[in-house]
Amino acid sequence: MTQPISRDDIRAASERIRPHIRRTPVWTLPPGALGHDGPVSLKLEFLQHAGTFKPRGAFNTLLTQPVPKAGVAAASGGNHGAAVAYAARQLGIPARIFVPEISSPAKVEVIRRLGAEVVIGGQRYADALVACGSYIEETGALSVHAYDSVPTIQGQGTVALEWEEDGSGLDTVLVAVGGGGLISGIASWWAGRGIKVVGVEPEGSRALHASLEAGRPVDVTVESIAADSLGARNTGELVFSIARAAVEHVTLVTDASIREAQRTLWRDWRIASEPGGATALAALLSKAYRPQSGERVGVLLCGANVELSKLAEIC
Repeated sequence: MTQPISRDDIRAASERIRPHIRRTPVWTLPPGALGHDGPVSLKLEFLQHAGTFKPRGAFNTLLTQPVPKAGVAAASGGNHGAAVAYAARQLGIPARIFVPEISSPAKVEVIRRLGAEVVIGGQRYADALVACGSYIEETGALSVHAYDSVPTIQGQGTVALEWEEDGSGLDTVLVAVGGGGLISGIASWWAGRGIKVVGVEPEGSRALHASLEAGRPVDVTVESIAADSLGARNTGELVFSIARAAVEHVTLVTDASIREAQRTLWRDWRIASEPGGATALAALLSKAYRPQSGERVGVLLCGANVELSKLAEIC
């Protein structure tokens, strides 16, 4: 089956966005460091501009689409909005970001600080998406979708390209899933290359897991401590088609295990991670994903936009 997004597409995106993003480091831990007898490779993508991987897709979208006078608009739980705000500011484009009421105040403040107009309304991401769609229809602003979009997914796939170029031989990569743009890009890069791409979702926010079970995109209810970043109600057709062909499987983790992963990151390495950013690691620590002996496991640490007061409460 031909994938809708190729390695050549991702290479082209990498060249396009290279002047605008950080090449984030890879840190390989020795066997035994996380209770696994094989090496664990951590991709430190939380060091990206705006604190997550998302500027990759935002820049790729803005650099490949004509931008109207009305500028750009995006719906976001927080991180995507910050990325679009950052990319728009760097490129001199006006931006309006629609966020739900559950968005972290820290993330909303980042969006505002980066110069975008923020509109807060609705309980969940899906509500913000509807409001954003209405605004785009009225003004003609360019939509920058958080996940179910070809240029977004191409940009997110550059994470995997870098990981591979940095020489971290891997058997499996664990990737947190919200709407699925990140895992779709990563899976598109490694499709047919013998590397297992495993999605990790909170039990209370399982849009991709439920869709793969149903054999089609389906709506889910969302209730998780990671809902502001991993809170998509539906993956959409593009993400689903890529994941069905190229994602090995999706495993689920509890909110308690996500909190424990946050504690571990802070206690052992002083890494301040938001819940969504720690979700992939939670699968390894909680043994929701059980690697084979000696398996070379990659874990994507994808988000650092955490309120420090909340981090202090759990650590």
